[in-house]
Amino acid sequence: MFDGLWRTLFRKKKKIAIGIYGPPNSGKTTLANRICRDLLNSEEDFTDISSIEHETRKITKKEGLEVRIKKKKIIFDLIDTPGIATRIDYERFMKAGLSDREAKLRAKEATKGVIESIKWLDTTDLVVIVLDSTKNPFNQVNLTIIGNLEARNIPVLVVANKIDLKSSKLAKIENAFPKYHVVGISAKFAKNMDSFYESLMKVAKR
Repeated sequence: MFDGLWRTLFRKKKKIAIGIYGPPNSGKTTLANRICRDLLNSEEDFTDISSIEHETRKITKKEGLEVRIKKKKIIFDLIDTPGIATRIDYERFMKAGLSDREAKLRAKEATKGVIESIKWLDTTDLVVIVLDSTKNPFNQVNLTIIGNLEARNIPVLVVANKIDLKSSKLAKIENAFPKYHVVGISAKFAKNMDSFYESLMKVAKR
C-alpha cells in the first residue's frame, strides 16, 4: 500500500531529484558530464574527473535538466555524489602520487563526502547506481549502497559502465541485481546512451 502511494506522489512531482551513486572510479562523474553535455548541448563539463580515487568529494548539483522521449518527458535536478566506500585509506592516495599532507586531507574530505552522500538519499527521488562492469559486482560497497536504497524504498536504475572495454561483463551485473533494471553503457564514449535515457524514463515513470 505504502509503495503504491509513494509511486503516485512521485509521478505527480513536476521535478524530481536524481542522484548518481556508486563506488569510486566507476564513472559517476563521467556519466554526469555526459548527461549535461547531451541535454544542455554544451561541451562544458559538469565537474572534474581524475584517475585518482575520490576526485569528487562534495555533492554537485545541476538543476532543471529535461529528457524527452516521444511525447513523454521528465524534468530533474542531477546530483553527482562522492564515491561510496566502506574504508578510505590515505596511503592509497600517497601511492597515487599525492604528498602525505595532500593524501590525509583527501581522505578526510572523502570520508565527509561519503557521509554527506548517504544523507542526501533522504531528498533523492531516484538513484542511478554506476558500476564498473569490468569489476566484480559482489562487494561490500555495492551491498551497502543497495541496502540504504532498499531501506528508503527509492527507485533504482543500475548502470553497468565501461562496456567499451574487453573485460566488461554486463551479464555479471545483471545477475547480481536481478530485482533492478540494468543498462550497459560507456559514458566516456557515449555508447548506448539512448538506451540509458529510455531506461531512466521507465524507472522514473513506474
